[in-house]
Amino acid sequence: MSGDLYITLLTSLPYHGELFGEQQTPISRIQLESRLRLLEPEDAVTLDAIEQLIRWANHSLDEDDAAVAAQTQRLLEGEICSWLQQLIAYRMEIRTLMAALRRRRRGEGPPERPSGWGVGRWQRRIHANWGEPGFRLEGVFPWVLEANRLMQEEDHLGLERLLLGVTWRALERFGEGHYFDFEAVVVYVLRWGIIDRWSCYHGKAAVARFESLVEQALAGQRLEFVGDG
Repeated sequence: MSGDLYITLLTSLPYHGELFGEQQTPISRIQLESRLRLLEPEDAVTLDAIEQLIRWANHSLDEDDAAVAAQTQRLLEGEICSWLQQLIAYRMEIRTLMAALRRRRRGEGPPERPSGWGVGRWQRRIHANWGEPGFRLEGVFPWVLEANRLMQEEDHLGLERLLLGVTWRALERFGEGHYFDFEAVVVYVLRWGIIDRWSCYHGKAAVARFESLVEQALAGQRLEFVGDG
């Protein structure tokens, strides 16, 4: 995709605004898809694969952690740049950490194997420190103790807000230095997904529906994670 087309695409996209200050996305999904038609076919395929992986709702309740880990590995081993590999790995490491917290919240022990049940560098650390509130990962994920507290208190919406904020700020860091390239498009689309997700939680009915979905996730066995677009 030429530099001019990247500029055309990205300058056509409205500013996101502040995450928790917005009640709706700055552009509809239909309008966003229309803008994304400017992507080269291979870029469009890559973006779709990233969205499909990261959105936890796309994984069925009977899909186990190992299947999601395998899907992640296939994407990481594909022809994508190191920046995308790092972004995907980071997001899926958070999924793995949250899956472990929820598994423990259900009263379960650590996975049978110390690795291969999740994604990323911290599987063995989590497995070895199952009884620690933050799995001794507070230095890597400073928010993990707060996430554990909110989960124990069953403050589902508070946990969602925490994780959405963590993900939003991480995308902001990943986007530094990328303004008119494919990486900037990825950051924009993923942040759009976060705003779209948060905008669904306005009103008592929306909150009740969200809590119902979380309870369903807590009863499942898959690699579930709130906080995704």
